[in-house]
Amino acid sequence: MAKVATFSVMIVFWLVLSGMFDAFHTSLGLFCALLVAQFSHNLLFFSGNPRTWIVVFVGMALYLPSLFWEILLANLQVAYIACHPRMLELIDPQVIRFRTRLRTRVSRVALAQSITLTPGTITVDIQDDEFTVYALTRSAAEGCPGAMEKRIETIVERPLR
Repeated sequence: MAKVATFSVMIVFWLVLSGMFDAFHTSLGLFCALLVAQFSHNLLFFSGNPRTWIVVFVGMALYLPSLFWEILLANLQVAYIACHPRMLELIDPQVIRFRTRLRTRVSRVALAQSITLTPGTITVDIQDDEFTVYALTRSAAEGCPGAMEKRIETIVERPLR
């Protein structure tokens, strides 16, 4: 049932965005929607415990304002560096590794995406509980994982225990 629903959503999405209804584009959309439905139907429609889904959804809704604040601050810092006359002296690229105390995949992915969405940092790799992160400056590197990890743990993981 999830595959059929995913296929339906994807084909409607394709038709609305493409705006082309000739045979070639429609058949291409059908093929792509079938592939997406086949390989990722469980991403669009959660099939696990409904309590878990609700907790994660509400937790992420509570987490987003703090994430947006972190993104705004990082944007200002990167803009300052980019506009500074001695920009090359301020940039100090770092590749760091750290272990997270987050246990669930949802929490780890949320942390990785939060780090990557924050300007000046990119999550390069995740292996079990070890993250590899690129940071534009030393201060950005020292801030990882920081408050984001604590917020994700508080909002998403604690209610699931």
